[in-house]
Amino acid sequence: MLGAFTRAFKTPDLRKKLLFTLGIIVLYRLGAQVPIPGVSYQNVQICLDAAQNGGSDLLGLVNMFSGGALLQVTIFALGIMPYITASIILQLLVVVIPRLEALKKEGQAGQAKITQYTRYLTVALAVLQGTGLVATARSGTLFQGCPVGDQIVPNDSVFTIVTMVIVLTAGTALVMWLGELVTDRGIGNGMSILMFVSIAAGFPGALWAIKEQGELANGWIEFGVVILVGLAMVGLVVFVEQAQRRIPVQYAKRMIGRRSYGGTSTYIPLKVNQAGVIPVIFASSLLYIPALIVQFSGSQSGWADWIQRNLTSQESPIYVSVYFLLIVFFAFFYVAISFNPEEVADNMKKYGGFIPGIRAGRPTAEYLSYVLNRITWPGSIYLGLIALVPTIALIGFGANQNFPFGGTSILIIVGVGLETVKQIESQLQQRNYEGFLR
Repeated sequence: MLGAFTRAFKTPDLRKKLLFTLGIIVLYRLGAQVPIPGVSYQNVQICLDAAQNGGSDLLGLVNMFSGGALLQVTIFALGIMPYITASIILQLLVVVIPRLEALKKEGQAGQAKITQYTRYLTVALAVLQGTGLVATARSGTLFQGCPVGDQIVPNDSVFTIVTMVIVLTAGTALVMWLGELVTDRGIGNGMSILMFVSIAAGFPGALWAIKEQGELANGWIEFGVVILVGLAMVGLVVFVEQAQRRIPVQYAKRMIGRRSYGGTSTYIPLKVNQAGVIPVIFASSLLYIPALIVQFSGSQSGWADWIQRNLTSQESPIYVSVYFLLIVFFAFFYVAISFNPEEVADNMKKYGGFIPGIRAGRPTAEYLSYVLNRITWPGSIYLGLIALVPTIALIGFGANQNFPFGGTSILIIVGVGLETVKQIESQLQQRNYEGFLR
């Protein structure tokens, strides 16, 4: 593998792409450390220390995707979360709105239009989320239990607030631009690379916090156990993410003039985890809504107390059950909207393809639906169990709530890592070099 890295950097154009990607990553991490105007940096650091000593926050998912920039209230505080949200919304709307569905079928020109709509929606969501973040920081609810939580924004004039929202929105637009630059001139999908970097940036701090809180051999035993568990988790995720059900497809021969075309054999790869990490993000976002309603309402009534005990605490059996069931539901839901068996069956029939032993047309669509449902069950259960690893570690072993190996983080890191390595592999093989995989 080290030899493959050496060959990658010896190839001029591939080296240029790798260095360009690394340069964008450095810029992204620098922007995640620059506070926005109007924020008291000293008070933010005091509140961050209080949060590390037992405070909690309801914005953990967004903070993870921003690489910790959210709670530091920096210019990249919103990170790529608005873009992710906009992309998911557009994917759902393509199924609902006929105009967007027609654009998707137009090929590259239609996809460019949908990408443009995603950018506009990203900016709109950035304005909305930036306003919410500024309001949360002003009210002191960004950090629970912090003595100076309401002094993060000392000057609450209209000009200062508008400036903060504009800077946050511009930061999101800049992150989106950097991601597209990596996609065009670098290696891999730019947004995925920035997401990978954001999550990986929190790993050293989380691992060191586990070591500091450990009691056996100054925490080194707990640290070693977590590393071993992490390696096992990575191996399991790689195994399942690479697993797929290959449905054979045969194309009949066609005579055009004196030449025969077709007659080839191929397959339809159906992944066990067809939905990726989207169900976990959906379920996490949906579970944050009741907690945020209680937090911003300030109510102390019975319903608010019930939500606090059962839908915000990771140790609650109701929270664990609802979270798991939501992941399973969204896994089936997302697979249903992202893979259309009838459309695949029609395209196969149009080009003379068929599954051996299955008639073309409706029987093919029914067979694809049957296979897809069967492999989605283990995929959805696997997603639910992986997402609950931090909760199991908290309940069973009293681990830190920011347990790094599990949930959304490990799925994204392994998925993006595999995809990036495959792209470098393909570029090396185009130049007759041996890749990472033998």
